[in-house]
Amino acid sequence: MPNWNLYVQRLLELMKRYPGVIALGGFVSGVGSFILVDRQQGLATWIAVIMLVSWVWLMLENTLTQLFTKVFNKEIPQPLLRYATQMIHQESLFFVLPFFFITTTWNSGQLIFTGLLGAAALISIIDPLYYKWLAPRRWLFLALHTLTLFAVLLTALPIILHLTTAQSFKLALGIAMLLSFPSLASSFPIRHWRGAVMLLGMTLAIGAAGWLLRSWVPPATLWMTEVAISTELQDRTPGDSLDEVSASQLRGTGLYAFTAINAPRGLNERIYHVWKLNGKEVDRIALDIRGGRKEGYRAWTHKQNFPPNPVGRWQVRVLTEDGQVIGVLRFNVTDPGQGSVAASQAK
Repeated sequence: MPNWNLYVQRLLELMKRYPGVIALGGFVSGVGSFILVDRQQGLATWIAVIMLVSWVWLMLENTLTQLFTKVFNKEIPQPLLRYATQMIHQESLFFVLPFFFITTTWNSGQLIFTGLLGAAALISIIDPLYYKWLAPRRWLFLALHTLTLFAVLLTALPIILHLTTAQSFKLALGIAMLLSFPSLASSFPIRHWRGAVMLLGMTLAIGAAGWLLRSWVPPATLWMTEVAISTELQDRTPGDSLDEVSASQLRGTGLYAFTAINAPRGLNERIYHVWKLNGKEVDRIALDIRGGRKEGYRAWTHKQNFPPNPVGRWQVRVLTEDGQVIGVLRFNVTDPGQGSVAASQAK
């Protein structure tokens, strides 16, 4: 029978000798998952399941290790467990990062959320940071795991269950709150009833903060593939996209805001085009989109009713039902005679 300890020891020695290979493997597999996920949606399912199982493992690590030793009469080396957890973090973070990078509106609060994911991914591949700074701080380690799990669920739920972005956010936030309670309890032991109330309050505060800051979280599976601000639309194709338009043009033909939005196959989603003048909302128009089209689902709004004085800076913010920003189209309206020019999208 093969010598279990010898094989494990050799594996650990290889991991220590070539730590970059583990990081590279996590990165390549994550990017590969992103490329293949539209055709092999089972990958997203497996990654979500692995994250949930790994959370249970982290919570019950000592108990499960002792049970394994008792049943199989073998001990699982601690370094192997640490490397396995690190690989899960690397695989999960590099799986979700491409989704969030492509959907982030960088001149908004979404920069903070995606920046945190990027920092977590960086920490997961730098051994001194991961093992000497993060791992000894149990609460911080579990916070990283919760953030990773939350991001994985936001990405996987629309793909696996065809849930809308709003439904996925609520479910992912609820699961993150539920799992954050035992992690907080392990870091801040309950010694009396006041401690239990405080712990419950902290968990609810985490959930409330997540809900209030939901506009800072990019809609991981929705992104714009084509946009245009135009005065004409024929056969579902917009005319020349405009960066500036005159007030007389608005009154004559109105204006089209055209967006083609990529969404997972089988997903039906309601979005909104929110028209704003100098930061003030003047119109909100609902649109229903369906996923699965490679070029993105084409949807547009045609605005004809404008304020008496429409001159100024305009935005058309493309939002989910819960207010997550998919993208922003910008254009200026000038005085008559100052008109026209090319295309604009701000992400």
